[in-house]
Amino acid sequence: MMNKFNLLLLFILNFLIFSCGSNNGNKKSDFSLQINENKSEFKLNDELKASILNTKNKSIDSVSFFFNDQYLNSSKDGNFNLNLDKVRLGNQLLKAIVYSEESADTLTRSIQILNTKAPVLYTYEVINSYPHDITSYTQGLEFHGDTLYESIGQYGKSKLRKVDLESGEVLKEIELDEQYFAEGITILGDKLYQLTWQEGEGFIYDLDSFEKTGTFGYNQSEEGWGLCNNGQKIFKSDGTEKIWILDPETLAEKSYIQPTTHKSVSTKFNELEWVNGKIYANTYQKDGVAIINPENGAIEGIINFSDLRNKVTQHNKLDVLNGIAYNPETDKLYVTGKNWDKIFEVKIMEK
Repeated sequence: MMNKFNLLLLFILNFLIFSCGSNNGNKKSDFSLQINENKSEFKLNDELKASILNTKNKSIDSVSFFFNDQYLNSSKDGNFNLNLDKVRLGNQLLKAIVYSEESADTLTRSIQILNTKAPVLYTYEVINSYPHDITSYTQGLEFHGDTLYESIGQYGKSKLRKVDLESGEVLKEIELDEQYFAEGITILGDKLYQLTWQEGEGFIYDLDSFEKTGTFGYNQSEEGWGLCNNGQKIFKSDGTEKIWILDPETLAEKSYIQPTTHKSVSTKFNELEWVNGKIYANTYQKDGVAIINPENGAIEGIINFSDLRNKVTQHNKLDVLNGIAYNPETDKLYVTGKNWDKIFEVKIMEK
């Protein structure tokens, strides 16, 4: 049995071990991360100036600065300047690790970076309309060649379809198990990817046969809303302010952008579509489609579709705009909604 002296020695050793090393938040740091003018809101292209306040004049070996865990540079004097010209917009985290006297203190400050310009406002003209299944609770819509693919949601009614645009004829269809609520889809190569809403799982299909060939998890996000791709990367919305960028091989969520205007960070982006280098995204329960820069998240335009719902058959299950499909072979854009009986070919023009 341990005597009192050994117990005291063990306590002292444990205290010394946990008192050394990096600051884990249990003790107040001798340093603080200061941002010039104590600013927390910036615009794209602003200059961010930060410094380390050394309250006890401890000897600093070096300071490493990070932007959302991405290493930027190191400083001996604790001063830091960053031009915000090539950064992602939205809610960001500036982090500094101060190395001093064989210890490391981690300091953070939250900032928000907004776009410099208001979104350009667009309206539309209906060029043509095509029949759409009025019972389809549309969650995802995408062209491959001249054929339309559609994901239909709701528990017990979720489906994946291949559809002829002009006639509305269903060319191929599979039903999902009742425990799944289908969401957005995208096609990359010979694979079709489909999200489910709150089940934390996506499905991978062979494009031709609709045979399920695999599944993927959501990792950091909790829900699945919309999908699109640029031929190399897959983008995924989850209802929050984040649009995730997925590894096309593993479908892991590697990073994200945050759709942001000159005033605020936006949320609830649902169906996504890649259109000429931009992400088109409709906001859930709204009649607008945002045009998003995929590099930094800037919302560069808003398309107002507010009266389009009035052009379809009115009934008690009629729901919101949801469904954007771009055909790159014809350079034509199509939109529809949940339980709409028409798909509209539209031409977008500045107001």
